[in-house]
Amino acid sequence: MKGFKAVILAGGSGERFWPLSTPERPKQFLSVFGGESLIRQSVSRLGGLAGPGDTFVVTSHALAAATVAELPELDRSHVVGEPMRRDTGPAVALGVGIAAPEGDPVVGFFPSDHLIGSPARFRATLRKAIALARKGESIVVIGIMPSYPATAFGYVDPVKGRFVEKPDLAKAKRYLKAGYLWNAGMFIARASVFRRALELCAPALAGLAAPGGVSVRALGAAYEPLPRISFDYAVMEHVSRGVGGLGVAVVPGDFGWDDVGGYGAFDKYYPHDADGNVREGECRAVDSSGNICVARAASISLVGVKNLVVVTTRDAVLVADKSHLSEMKRLFK
Repeated sequence: MKGFKAVILAGGSGERFWPLSTPERPKQFLSVFGGESLIRQSVSRLGGLAGPGDTFVVTSHALAAATVAELPELDRSHVVGEPMRRDTGPAVALGVGIAAPEGDPVVGFFPSDHLIGSPARFRATLRKAIALARKGESIVVIGIMPSYPATAFGYVDPVKGRFVEKPDLAKAKRYLKAGYLWNAGMFIARASVFRRALELCAPALAGLAAPGGVSVRALGAAYEPLPRISFDYAVMEHVSRGVGGLGVAVVPGDFGWDDVGGYGAFDKYYPHDADGNVREGECRAVDSSGNICVARAASISLVGVKNLVVVTTRDAVLVADKSHLSEMKRLFK
């Protein structure tokens, strides 16, 4: 699609899928859902909308080489590694700078680690979002039609464009009744709109969005004083209140979206045996049910256990209760 640039945000650390994913090869490089890696799927489903010359990746400095190897069709200059983790606020600002060195194209930002069941419906939804972004002074958000009252996702009000953070179950049920959509972290707008929003709402980040971005040599110095802040907090919450005449427009999407946030996704996408176990690799189960067993190295034998996640790799072993998967990040503190 002429005049459209796509930026893939790929700075994940791999904590929720450890030890299958590691800081050196995090979740977006996993090929456990759909054959291709998640980052490869993220680029492939943009086909017809953004070709290799119009696709960019913002990742970490440590993952830049692996990203280039995974996506060899992209020019090396289109893969930019951040010198340090500063969340999605600086990443989006940097993406605007590198994707729009001239003119005023529509720029879209997309996470690298999400699963989409129907790429065709995704592209149809994205076309609507791009057309809407071209017309006005809004940042367009693709809101996902919710299928249940999720507490792991943020929400967006499709009428007022107001963002709300991850709720408890009672609030999530109220949001569904009110017609709220899941916030999938996809943002689309003209480059000039992004730049204006950053100048008004997050001036500390605005320099990264200047045409051409910041030179690779200067990135370290530019990032050092920056706050660690998400684009939602830094910009979208302010824009949703009409700061500077800007606004938020929401395009509903129903294309089988999932952020496959952790091992619970194996229960969703993998077949189960008669006792409800997911078994990949050399896994044996006796009087055991509801387990997720992934043997990538040593074989696994389960006896008399329920609702566990057991994973072996060449370097590590994970044993976790399914009810505690949300606490995976505590392993890395």
